[in-house]
Amino acid sequence: MSKINLFIKEQVKTSRNELYLAIGLGGLSGLLVIFQAWLMATMISDVIFKEAQLAELQNRLWYLIIIFIIRAILNWTSNLSAFKAVIKIKLDLRDKIHRHIQKIGPVHATKKHSGSDVNTMIDGVEAIEKYYTSYIPGIAFVSILPLAYIIVTFPFDWISGLVLLVTAPIIVFFMIMIGQGAEKLNQEQWRQLSRLSSHFIDTIQGLPTLKIFNAAKREAAIIAKLADEYRERTMSVLKVAFLSSLLLEFFSSIGVAIVAVLIGFRLLDGNMEFVDGLFVLLLAPEYYLSIRNMGGNYHAKMEGIGAAEQIIEILDRGDFTKNTDTNLLKSDLNLTNNKSISIAFKNLSFSYEKDRQALTNFNLKIPANKRTVLIGESGSGKSTIVNLILGFIQTNEGEILVNNKDISKISLETWRKNIAWLPQQAHLFQGTIADNIRLGKENATEHEVKEAARLAFCDEFIEKLPETYNTIIGERGAGLSGGQIQRIALARTFLKDAPLLILDEASANLDRESEKLIEKSIDMLSENRTVIIIAHKLHTIEKADQIVLIKNGTVLNTGTHKQLINNNEHYQELIKKYHETFTI
Repeated sequence: MSKINLFIKEQVKTSRNELYLAIGLGGLSGLLVIFQAWLMATMISDVIFKEAQLAELQNRLWYLIIIFIIRAILNWTSNLSAFKAVIKIKLDLRDKIHRHIQKIGPVHATKKHSGSDVNTMIDGVEAIEKYYTSYIPGIAFVSILPLAYIIVTFPFDWISGLVLLVTAPIIVFFMIMIGQGAEKLNQEQWRQLSRLSSHFIDTIQGLPTLKIFNAAKREAAIIAKLADEYRERTMSVLKVAFLSSLLLEFFSSIGVAIVAVLIGFRLLDGNMEFVDGLFVLLLAPEYYLSIRNMGGNYHAKMEGIGAAEQIIEILDRGDFTKNTDTNLLKSDLNLTNNKSISIAFKNLSFSYEKDRQALTNFNLKIPANKRTVLIGESGSGKSTIVNLILGFIQTNEGEILVNNKDISKISLETWRKNIAWLPQQAHLFQGTIADNIRLGKENATEHEVKEAARLAFCDEFIEKLPETYNTIIGERGAGLSGGQIQRIALARTFLKDAPLLILDEASANLDRESEKLIEKSIDMLSENRTVIIIAHKLHTIEKADQIVLIKNGTVLNTGTHKQLINNNEHYQELIKKYHETFTI
């Protein structure tokens, strides 16, 4: 069994009972067709040959009506049960994807375009629905009902039974032949849709840049080309689907026609009872119906497989080690009364890929309640160190100690409660300003939110907004300036009041006024905390209690600004670059 089919089969575990109920009720409804056909055949025969009156047919009419009602109830309940099953499956799949992305962290989660992932989580999961509501029940029905109809048919007319038995494999053969090409087409269709979604979201997010460089029309042309390629893939899939339906209808009609002709000749010759012939003739279309439905559901199968391939790609991402599994029993981090945190890297090595070593035999001590600044050229390993501390990635070799305890023995949830992180470009979510600040402390009071805003110097501009703290902001802080976004993010950092503060030059790329306010706020926030800063500006570096000079994934030297400027040539070169470009 292929990996994709095995994955799809495993999802049934969450709603096996509902699916079994749907199949059982649907199958029972199909079996009642036999009694329905027999009642109709006997009634029509009696009316034609015995001139039966309504009173004589009354009981059978009631039986027929009851069967119609029972079948309607069975079909409705079967569909409802299948729908409940697929709701469970879709919720579970989305939960798996969401938890997996959280588990592997942003480093592994962003290996592909976010647009492709969003498309998979929404449309991809939805596309699997018909696989479970139509294809799986259809497989069960086609395994049971045609066999039951043939078994019933043979005692009444073995010739018609033989026709039904011979024509069914022909239909199945053509379904298999067509299906072999359809699977590849559906998978390619989903890949093309993912490419289109990725490019479209990238274009929307980068629209200001495209406008500045007069490249909007060029990008629009690329999207149009991708959309046209998706149209071509879709049309190819639909052609196969229509061809499949055409062949199924053709062979089913031929089969019913052959049965009807053979019955007609024998009725004319007097070699067959009318009621038997009519019963078989009424049953023949039902025999082919389940097979035709199976053919129609084959497209649902192909679409589900194409979507499942994309879901599996997301769930296969990540480089796991033992400390990724937050479900394991792990000890909590016991902090001292003053909440001081020290961190030590011991013989640590890490690589994103086999041929891409980010850190090599890395050793470093970050003292408690001191300001440690990481500096180095781009690609030296600064961000990797921060990602390791945040738990976004895990070590390949060596260990990280937090207050002399191996970080792998501390649950990520507990560890992250002790960290406040402010990146260079903070992320604000769509919602109120108060809600964004409360990310630092979910149950914070209104007073605590306002106090955090005051400490971050963002209370003044917030109070001027139409709804103040209840003002709705757009995704990524749309409607606010870069400085305002950083100050709101800084406010939630104040609100969290964590003993470890990690900053990626939070005042970079801002106007001087915003920069001064944020630096002043960070100075207050840094008191009595362990602070780690990725530095790009000299005045930030000069304030450090410890400067860590990193080159090619190793610690080149440590010390204060005064010590390094006098004794380290590489540090002197970096400072010289700062004076030339205003940044390191």
